[in-house]
Amino acid sequence: MDRISRCSQIMPPVLIIDVILGLLGNLVALWIFCFKLKAWNPNSLFLFNLVIADFLALVSLPLRIDALLRSHWVFGDGMCRINLFLMFSNRSASIALMTVVAIYRYFKVVHPHHRFNRMTKRQAVFVSLFVWLLVITPRVPMLAYNHIKGSGNTTQCFFFTSYKEASRAIIILVAMHRILTVLEFIFPMAMLLFCSIRISSFLKERRMGKPDKVRKAMRVCIAIVAVFMVCFLPTTVTTIGVWIIRSYRPWDCTSFYRFTQLSIVSLGLNFLNSALDPIIYIFSSSMFRKALVGALPCALRCGQDAEDNKTSSSGTQSTTQEEMKCMRTDRGSEWEPV
Repeated sequence: MDRISRCSQIMPPVLIIDVILGLLGNLVALWIFCFKLKAWNPNSLFLFNLVIADFLALVSLPLRIDALLRSHWVFGDGMCRINLFLMFSNRSASIALMTVVAIYRYFKVVHPHHRFNRMTKRQAVFVSLFVWLLVITPRVPMLAYNHIKGSGNTTQCFFFTSYKEASRAIIILVAMHRILTVLEFIFPMAMLLFCSIRISSFLKERRMGKPDKVRKAMRVCIAIVAVFMVCFLPTTVTTIGVWIIRSYRPWDCTSFYRFTQLSIVSLGLNFLNSALDPIIYIFSSSMFRKALVGALPCALRCGQDAEDNKTSSSGTQSTTQEEMKCMRTDRGSEWEPV
């Protein structure tokens, strides 16, 4: 009980920070995408879907925070199912879409003439729909079962359940969830590492562009991998720990509950990813950066304008020329982060 109490004390501040930072960043990103971004491409569409996934995941957290502060779930069985479904399906969608963005960047930089780079916006929409279908389908069974756990006058909405109290259907569902949690980390992590290493090696070998731009592109790769590791590795480790104890030490209730609580706490880092993703949008999309700068008040934008004019060969470029340059860079650049 002490562990559960400590978990209830640790989680609300972490989740509140995730919600405040995440909603602020993602609402700004949504505003930029919907009202300020004039030229869309496949990368923009993938990033837009990533914003949607992060936003929906963050919207599910206030109910979870309330339940932790009260030590009691007051929203009923239906909202419990929807809450868990939103939390885990959008976590999966965020991971999948981060991977798609990394793969898209890899082909743009390392294989600029590959037919993959001729993807149309319509094809990008179908790719996005396929990703959503792929991540939502395995989570749909969550909506079919009751996840409310009662103890005296209090109830809790937890997907991590005691194997002594659970029905066989719930045990199978939890096992499937744990398998997905591990696979969703291993395969995307492998792809992110591969893409980042290949991009870095390619830029170093070809010595393409100015050194500062090469370093900038490499920092983007490092940032994406670092965010992924920090946010999702702890959940994967604790999930494997619960799995091992459940399979090989079913009598060890103390260790089981310890890893279960650690799994719940590690979810706070999962949603930190939703707060950090807007930084990745700014780093990785030149079109997004230009739209964001263009949306700033003139007083805040003057410094950026001065820097742009300083590096410009003509010193005076119109807004239309900047947009056309951005579009050409995004379509044809062999190494610029897209």
